[in-house]
Amino acid sequence: MIRLHRCRFVGYKWRHPCWLVQSALDEQGIEYELVKEPTFPRGRRKQVIEHTGQHFLPAIEFEDGSWYREQAKTMAAQISAGRLFDKQSCEYP
Repeated sequence: MIRLHRCRFVGYKWRHPCWLVQSALDEQGIEYELVKEPTFPRGRRKQVIEHTGQHFLPAIEFEDGSWYREQAKTMAAQISAGRLFDKQSCEYP
């Protein structure tokens, strides 16, 4: 099962980047564990920073330990197109 790292609070759902990705996962029927990351300070997102080199969310952690992080619209499009698992084992700094 993958892990979706996202914000703790998703206010305006239809515009929030984390909601876009979570919604795409739900629509595709992909099971995931939700990991709610700290909102502020963003430097507390230690795992996300360590594995993606960024503090931005959302990010997806695969079972093999690899991570996927792009702009939310791009991530949602990849998920909706059925290409999420093509991103598995991507290398980040």
